[in-house]
Amino acid sequence: MVDIESGSKTPSTTGGSDRGGARGRTTIADGVVATIAGIAIRETDGVHSVGKGASRALGAVTGRVSGSSSSGRTVKVEVGEKQTAIDVDVEVEYGVPIHELADRIRSNVVDAVETMTGLEVVEININVFDVHIPDDDDDDDEDEGGGSGGGSRVR
Repeated sequence: MVDIESGSKTPSTTGGSDRGGARGRTTIADGVVATIAGIAIRETDGVHSVGKGASRALGAVTGRVSGSSSSGRTVKVEVGEKQTAIDVDVEVEYGVPIHELADRIRSNVVDAVETMTGLEVVEININVFDVHIPDDDDDDDEDEGGGSGGGSRVR
């Protein structure tokens, strides 16, 4: 990761300019940036899911139960006084050019995070861990209710 601390020992106002002297300090939690980034990533066409394994399953359950975003668990961020760095795992839709999708994800995340927080996004690391093939979901459903019981991969 990039060292995103400003190096300055003097407190600064995060997310805005220091107009008219010290009027206070704004601190933005990592979870806030993770949520904003996660929503921006999910809204990018070509992204099937964010996060992998247990964090994605937990996020699906949490989202259904509470209506909340689980981005804090699937998007990792490091927030300094004026900058942030973001790491994310994504599963992409089959047929989408991954390098172009990564560029769109970075653009969407930078726009959302910088607009809403005033923090400069210095780095977005994207780990594409899988490609989603649309027929995979249908096959999984058939296997659960199936009755073949043999576990054969060939039909």
